[in-house]
Order: sequence, then C-alpha cells, then structure tokens
Amino acid sequence: MHRFLLSAAALILTAAAAPASRPAGTVPASASADDPYLWLEEVEGPRALAQVRDWNRATEDLLTQDPKFADYQSRARAILDDEQQIATPDQVMGDLVLNLWRDAKNPRGLWRASPLAAYRAGKPAWRTVIDVDALGKAEGKSWVWHGADCLAPDYRRCLVSLSPGGTDADVVREFDLERGRFVDDGFVLPEAKSNVAWVDADTLLVVTDYGPNSLTASGYGRIAKLWKRGTPLAAARTVFEGETADVSVSPVAVQDGTRRWTFVTRGKTFWTSEQSLLTATGQLVRLPLPEDAEFQTVLGGRLIAKLQSPLDSAGKRFAEGSLIAYDLDAIDAGRSTTPELVMAPSARQAIEEVVSSDTILWVKALDDVSGKLFAVRRGADERWTTSAAALPANSSIRLQSTAGKSDMAFAIAEGMLTPPTLYAVGSSGAPTRVQSLPAKFDSARFSVEQRFATSKDGTRIPYFLVRRKGAAGAMPALIHAYGGFRAAQTPGYLTGQPYRAGPLGMFWVEEGNAYVLANIRGGGEYGPEWHRSVLRENRQKSFDDLHAVAEDLIRTGVSTKGRIGISGRSNGGVLVGAALTQRPDLYSAVISGSPLHDMKRYSHMLAGASWVGEYGDPDVPADWAFLSRYSPYQNVKPGVKYPAVFFYSSTKDDRVHPGHARKMAARLGEYGNRFYFHEYLEGGHSVGADHAEDAKRAALLMTYLKRELGGPK
Repeated sequence: MHRFLLSAAALILTAAAAPASRPAGTVPASASADDPYLWLEEVEGPRALAQVRDWNRATEDLLTQDPKFADYQSRARAILDDEQQIATPDQVMGDLVLNLWRDAKNPRGLWRASPLAAYRAGKPAWRTVIDVDALGKAEGKSWVWHGADCLAPDYRRCLVSLSPGGTDADVVREFDLERGRFVDDGFVLPEAKSNVAWVDADTLLVVTDYGPNSLTASGYGRIAKLWKRGTPLAAARTVFEGETADVSVSPVAVQDGTRRWTFVTRGKTFWTSEQSLLTATGQLVRLPLPEDAEFQTVLGGRLIAKLQSPLDSAGKRFAEGSLIAYDLDAIDAGRSTTPELVMAPSARQAIEEVVSSDTILWVKALDDVSGKLFAVRRGADERWTTSAAALPANSSIRLQSTAGKSDMAFAIAEGMLTPPTLYAVGSSGAPTRVQSLPAKFDSARFSVEQRFATSKDGTRIPYFLVRRKGAAGAMPALIHAYGGFRAAQTPGYLTGQPYRAGPLGMFWVEEGNAYVLANIRGGGEYGPEWHRSVLRENRQKSFDDLHAVAEDLIRTGVSTKGRIGISGRSNGGVLVGAALTQRPDLYSAVISGSPLHDMKRYSHMLAGASWVGEYGDPDVPADWAFLSRYSPYQNVKPGVKYPAVFFYSSTKDDRVHPGHARKMAARLGEYGNRFYFHEYLEGGHSVGADHAEDAKRAALLMTYLKRELGGPK
C-alpha cells in the first residue's frame, strides 16, 4: 500500500497508508481479501485517525490556496452568526416561548425564554435559562444541545438532553425552569441513546441502555420501564419489552387539555410499528392502527394518525396519505372504535407535518412541492372541516410550534430568493408577521423556476432551477438531492442550501452558475407512493431520476457534460455514490456528506440495521442480489476514471458510520482516482458542532466546485 500524496496542482491518490512497521502490500489483521479497508471502520483507531488527519491536511492545504477562500469563509461565518436571524419559537410552554440562540459569542447556544405576548408582538424580552457554552466550560464537557421536554401544563420541571460532542447519545438531567437550575437529586440518565417521557411529575417512562441484552440490533433501547422519583433506575418496573430484531422502542406523551396520554411505540422496522396506550392502571392496550400508519398527535381525546397505505374499515375506504382519528376514551375503556376521516390530500398534495393546539389541528402539506398550512377542526356534528391559512404562495413552509391556549401556530415561510419570515397564525387563519429577515443577496439579479424532467420509466420529476436572470448558454450546475426516507426536499432560501453547507448555494449562483434542487422519488413530495416506489429492489428508480434531471439540464442548454456536479448527504450519499459509479461520464464533481457507501456492511455499522426496511438486508442473498448492483463501494471498478469526490463527515457520527466515507475514498484512491476528504472530530451526524465549522465547510466546498467544474464561460 502507498501513502496518498497531494500537490498544489492536484490530489494524487493511490491507496491508504500502511504503518511503517508493516511491509507495504500486506493485509492488516482487521482486513480481508474482499475488503482490505476494514481497519478504516475503527472509528477512533490510531491508524485510521492518522489517515484521516493526513487527508484533512492535504485537502485544506490545497483548497485554502484559492484567493477567495478566506472571503467565502468569513462571509459564511458572518451569515451564520448574524444576530439578524429568526429567534424561532422552538417550544411554547404556557405563556412562555423558548428558543435556542446561537451566534458568534454563543456557538453552542443560549436556551432562553420570553413572555409569549412580547414575542408575538415582535419585541421579545429574553432571559437566559441555560448558557450551553458556559455549562460545558464549567463541567469540562463539549456539550451540544439536544433539547428539553418540560412537563405540561405548568412546565416547571424539564428533562434537558445534552450530548458530548454532538453524538446521538446524550445525558438527560432534570431541570427546574422556574428556579433556573438543575434539580438536586432529580432524575438523571447517563450517556446513552435514551428515549424518555413524563408520565406525571414523579414518574418517567424510560427506554435506555439497561446493560447486556437491553438493546436492539440497531443499537437502540428495546425495554420500556416506569421509573418513580426517589428510587434507583434499577428498581424501575418493566412495562414493555421489544425484540432484539426490532429497530427501537420509544415512549410518547401528549398533553390534551387536562388529560395526559402516554404511549409506547414498538418500531418493528423503520416503516412499521405497533402502538400501545399506557392506561391509568399501568397496563398497555394495543391501538387499532395499521402497522405502517404514523402516529401524529392527540386532539380532543382523539388519536390522529397518517395512513401510508389504504385502509378499509367499517365499510369505508380511507386513501393512503390521509389523516384519520380514533376515539381514545373508547380504547382506554376497552370499547371498540372505528376511524373517522380528518383530511385527505389531493393527488398533487402530501401531508408533511401535523401538530395541535387546544382545539385546532395544524397541518402543513405540500402542493407540487410548495407549502400550504391548514387549520382543521372537529365540529359539533363530529365532522372535520379544513381551512387554508393565507401564507405566501409558492413558498417553503415550516411549522415551528403551537401555542395551546391561544390556538395559534407559528410558521416560517421562505423561498429560494425570499428570506424567511415568521408568522403567527391565529384561529381565523389570518397570519401576523412576527419577524422577517433582511435579504442576504440581491434577489433581483436571479430567477427561480420549477421544471419537470422525465425519468426512465416516464415519471415526471420536479426540480427547482436558480440562476442569473437572462442567463444564456451552458454553465456549471450543481444538483442537490436526497431521495429517501419520505424526506421531501423543499426550496428554502439559498443561504441554507444545500443542507449543512451554509450559504454554498448562494455563493454558487452569485458567481454565474446554476443551482438545482431535485425532488426525486424516495422523498415525501407526493405522498406515500413517491417514497414506496423506490424501496428495496426498486432503488434504481431514484438514481434514474437524478440522471434524468442532469440530462434535462443538458437537453435544455442549461449545462453540458463535464460541468455538472451533484450533492447528497446521508441517504443522499448512497444516491451520489451510485450515480458516480453508474454515470462517471455525466458528472464531474460529487459532494458526498455523512454518506452510506458500503451497502454490504451497512446493516452491521452503528444504526444501519434500522434501515433494512428502506434498503433491504445484505445478509439475505436475494436482497444482496439487488443491493450489489448499485452499492457504491463494491461498484468502483479499476480502469475507470471517476470524478473527484469531496467526502465530508464526522468522527462522532454515531448514526452513519464514518467508515463509509473513509473506505470509499481509499478504494477510489487505490484505483488512481483523485478525491478530497474532510472529517470533523465533533458534530455527530449533523457534521460540525458550531457555525465556525459550517462556515469552513461552505468555503471548502465552494473552492472544490470551482476547481472541478470551472466557472461560467
């Protein structure tokens, strides 16, 4: 084996470095003839980290030489740290709004509170509740905020989750919101991938790592216990045990007026589950939900769920994608109940988010990928009625939170060229502007349009195209896509596109290039079938969709071969990895963030087993037969020239194993292909624990794209 070499002119990569004590060409004990790079799966192994540091250094040494690198980095940092950001209402607790505020002085954040009335009027009066940076410094921990669950309806006691370094595992500690301090002898859970919910002021429903045989094969808890205040966790009473083969078990608690409903979810696969109600007697009663239905919320004693497949019940047929309701009082009393229709989307719509206030169900839907917000009510005649809120058309809409007693929802509307605006939407449906962000660039210089490409099987694939107004002739184009897990990609403001790369999209378009957001199948843009159609053996369709968008850019003269780059993260790593191995002629730059690439071993790496329902099981020969046809790591071939990939990831990612990116890089280098590589130590799956790291990534990626795709001609 040879060491990767890097010069100022180019990255010259051959194969991963062997330690000096081992003759070049020998296979380490942790490798095999089929996979000589297994040693790169040793997350914090000295040899693996030494290789990562070498790759990081080489990439930075090259890309930071760009004359504009420092400018990109400083501009990105200024945008991310700008105090003119929306102070999002992360939670509304009675008469208080809670927000996590991050800026240059507070990179890990201030958890702070303001009276609701002042906040709604656009004049919040903030008081700091927890200074995460100061707490980490005082305790000698690299704390990353993972949220707080405060017990309704008085919201005095909270369960605060803090992660060391940003991993999915966190520490849970009880906090007194009124006194502003952690509770002496309060509830504390040690570092683990825990799920916990308040049952009442002195009882928690806890799923965590209880020791040997308490986790699923995916690494999540499978045992739910009731833990009483003042008793050791070891004395908690078991109320449910899932199977080792399950994905996870998790508790859910919802405050519905004066009643608190508590549930246990058994995740059998990523897409199927069993839901049970915890009764007042401490017994579990199965809910009559189909296993692929999604629990949403509770409103007026009714459980709200979204269907992922059609449901026939009591002589009625409910279409997939619809919201239905069940009478929880009847279930709690042991009586039979039948579902009632709450809302059914149209053929071009998909219901994405559902939250409730005291008497209103707030539903965010997509209509040809543009956001709409609906207020849904149940009348005295037991019928549900729907009315649309008057939010800006052709926007991306995010439901932030609801204010229960006020029956009000907070939502952010934005477009690719329109900065975010936060609205408070009252029971009348009339929105009131709470805060708008100033423009970060001159939108009058650019245009955005929605187009449709035709995929291999004839399916129309929408995509959004942003470029300079009046642009003529072919130009470099960057396509960002995801294509999985029902996660729709909506057209947000360019300073946040693509995800976790800060203002990369803005930089790219400003310099005369085209940015494209592709809504390929696998997401939730058009409801359950848009996702279901590419599961398992049908995954190739999502890759074909991406190819179709790229080819449509060429057909319409937006770009040409040799000038098209693609970007994908997490599941998007499978996408761009398959794309580069299938069509190296079509793409000339590939951004692969926190990716999956080795589909032979993914189910044995960290949380990978939980995604078998999405991809298939590589240990089953019939499944490996279709996985092997596209698995990026196994489909890199000697003698083929591939585009130079930029891999970015995090050592602390405990969801998608950093070994995927490392091994893919090593394999490409072994066959003489160039690549770029950058792995942060912290940040978890989100990659980058603060704005400084995000800004640096944006600058590295921008200079990379310029090197590989050139500039407009």
